[in-house]
Amino acid sequence: MNAICGPTLMLTKPMPVQPPILNRAGSAKPFLRFAFAAACCFLLSPEAGAEVDYATEIKPLLAKRCYSCHGPDQAESGLGLHNAETSIIEGDSGERLIVPGDPNASHLLERIVANEDYDLMPPEGEPLGEAEVELIRRWIEEGATFTKHWAYEPVQDVTPPDMSVAIQKHIVAQANSNDEPPKISPVVQDWEKSGHPVDAFLLDSLLASGLTPNAPADRRTLIRRVTLDLTGLPPTPEEVADFLRDTAPDAFENLIERLLQSPHYGERWGRHWLDLVRYAETNSFERDNPKPNAWKYRDYVIRSFNEDKPYDQFVREQLAGDLLDDVTTESLTATGYYRLGIWDDEPADPLQARYDELDDLVAVTGQTFLGLTINCARCHDHKIDPIPQTDYYGMLAFFADVSRYGTRGDQTSNNQIDVSDPALNEAYAKLDAEQRKLEEEATQIEQDGITKMSAPDQRATEGPKRQRERILKKKLRPLLSKEQRKRYDEIKAALKLVTEKRNDLPDREQVLGLGKLRPIEETFLLFRGNPHSPTDPVTPRFPEIFKETAPEMTPDERRRVFADWVTSSDNRLSSRVMANRVWQHHFGRGIVRSPNNFGGLGVPPTHPELLDYLANRLVDGGWKLKDLHRLICTSKAYQMSSEINESSSSIDPGNDLFWRFDSRRLSAEEVRDSILAVNESLNRESYGPSFYPSLSAEVLAGQSKPGQGWGDSSEAERNRRSVYIHVKRSLLTPLLSAFDFPEPDTTCEARFATLQPGQAMSLLNSDFIHEEADKLAKSVRSRLAADSDSKAFVAAVIEQVLMRPALEIEIEEGVDLIDELIAKYEVGPERANALYALSVLNWNEFVFVF
Repeated sequence: MNAICGPTLMLTKPMPVQPPILNRAGSAKPFLRFAFAAACCFLLSPEAGAEVDYATEIKPLLAKRCYSCHGPDQAESGLGLHNAETSIIEGDSGERLIVPGDPNASHLLERIVANEDYDLMPPEGEPLGEAEVELIRRWIEEGATFTKHWAYEPVQDVTPPDMSVAIQKHIVAQANSNDEPPKISPVVQDWEKSGHPVDAFLLDSLLASGLTPNAPADRRTLIRRVTLDLTGLPPTPEEVADFLRDTAPDAFENLIERLLQSPHYGERWGRHWLDLVRYAETNSFERDNPKPNAWKYRDYVIRSFNEDKPYDQFVREQLAGDLLDDVTTESLTATGYYRLGIWDDEPADPLQARYDELDDLVAVTGQTFLGLTINCARCHDHKIDPIPQTDYYGMLAFFADVSRYGTRGDQTSNNQIDVSDPALNEAYAKLDAEQRKLEEEATQIEQDGITKMSAPDQRATEGPKRQRERILKKKLRPLLSKEQRKRYDEIKAALKLVTEKRNDLPDREQVLGLGKLRPIEETFLLFRGNPHSPTDPVTPRFPEIFKETAPEMTPDERRRVFADWVTSSDNRLSSRVMANRVWQHHFGRGIVRSPNNFGGLGVPPTHPELLDYLANRLVDGGWKLKDLHRLICTSKAYQMSSEINESSSSIDPGNDLFWRFDSRRLSAEEVRDSILAVNESLNRESYGPSFYPSLSAEVLAGQSKPGQGWGDSSEAERNRRSVYIHVKRSLLTPLLSAFDFPEPDTTCEARFATLQPGQAMSLLNSDFIHEEADKLAKSVRSRLAADSDSKAFVAAVIEQVLMRPALEIEIEEGVDLIDELIAKYEVGPERANALYALSVLNWNEFVFVF
């Protein structure tokens, strides 16, 4: 599952597979030692007396409890609660569900509090609670206004609040609430002094809620936090030391700039994008065959982030890279976006399979670029959002020229684009033409011989190619004339020569993308989504919530028109969605907690004005994402400590108002890459074909054909960053899966961040971790004098892994563990050192960002 919120499992201690190590690690901060907890998404309750909002409070309630009988699909008694018109008219019984301003006259309120079961609504399930009834009563009393959903309103031009005004209000509130003189904390004063626009929006809401922000994090915490956020790698001990010594006022800004220029920035942030577009290098289903050159799309994404390609250009290249004014190899590679989904090479119903693939494309496009679950309207009008079926098929019509990935007999022509040098293409074309001419002549001679064969043999030649060749080889020559045999031999020799000439040519460069397009046919609305039941024709159209009409266009302009609309500065969703994603990956969750769903069932923004401000900054700054990183990371909010304050937690337990920085567990890739980084074995080479990590026979046995499609890479390749691991849908790397690497069949808006037993097994007992811990111990030893003792070794391990000096108690515990392993368990000194290094790789401090 790729949901944004889910249960977070924390074990009291790791599973006791290696007792001496686990027991000792248990006293040395293993990252799985805290109590079981659940992660919940909290929304602050509206202020008492605040006006009830239909879009965020009433509509979700009615949709959940009432729409099944009085909604867009069915309006019993002629009454529907999904819009104003059908709610206030008289129904078949002469009653009106809602009478604006008069709860007592509103039939809806009468039925949801009825005493008799026959009258009580809803007729099934639990009745509405008192708080829900009161919410509806207040809304009707206030006029029952059907407000438009916030995301469908244009982006507002907002100005950051004046922090001095917010502080003055806070002082007045303090003075009115107690007899003590009002106090303004130094942290608030520091925020006001900085004048940062992001902080202005946050401080305004914090002070209004009686909260003050946390103090700044220490510099050692900050450099680790921002380095992991921007590059996915920990800083080196030397980088930490340099930053701690740098007393310049702009030291942190300079650090951010250095990280943004690192090639590792694109690897980190490109991986976030690959989650959204369900990147994988195979097709799924039983055979799970590879997608040739899929890795070139991955490299295109990484390179685009590193070059700070404007986001609008990045989007246009993926949606219409083959239709732009300036078509390049890069823009053609970007169309690999259309080839990343799952593909069944042997569907039971080919027409159904095609529409399933188009539905996947509409779903990923709508959610990734627009934050819209428009795919919910495939079979019926959207239950919550004003998205009718015609909008769904109108978007589908934009992609009418997208061919299927391939066919069982040809799995490359549709999805491979030749981007070779023109001279090389011409040489291949000449050989292809020569080969076709020779094969046509050979086929004519073969057909003359086949006509003289027996009926069973003739039928056999009409079967599979291999069977035809076997019959021809065995029985053709005696049936040919002397002249035909001579010419047939000459043709075969000439074909062999053509093959040799082709083999002497350099390989053609190909990329995954829209190799062949499909002739555009009329698009129909499908009854209940059934492709075998077409109804009314539908032309390309933008969702009606935008109140924009698609311009006149030729069939081959469709995807370009769509791409231009998505990236228009007037599009009210595109900039908000991307700005929210950038915020999400810096703070652990978005201003909108449901980043793929800005619709009615999504989570409303905690700071809508801040979101619009960031969206405007993105567009006004030329859609440059690095500028947005600079803005967010230089804020005081980003630099806060993650310390939990009981007083603040009681007011805002979900940290919706950002009074502290939320600590987080490292992502799957960060765990693996950080291990390789601290033991100094990480291969930092960027780009290129994917590599294959070593997998055990037990893991490979999970395939229908064990080991099929899994290569053998060199050790240097296996030490590359995790973003370059081959992503095979039926064989995901177990270490990454244990740390919540997403299933790549569907778009993933936000990963789970669980703590569960498989992670303890991976970081304590896997072959991988023991090999890497051994490398860590050797790396540390290589830096120490030959006569160094265990105290020096322990201190050096902690400094190399955690980038800080070791505490005395930590050194004592480490020496005790090494001595115990040697004396009690008869482990050799080198092995004991490696096991101690392994224990440090399991500390909370290594596996979490604070």
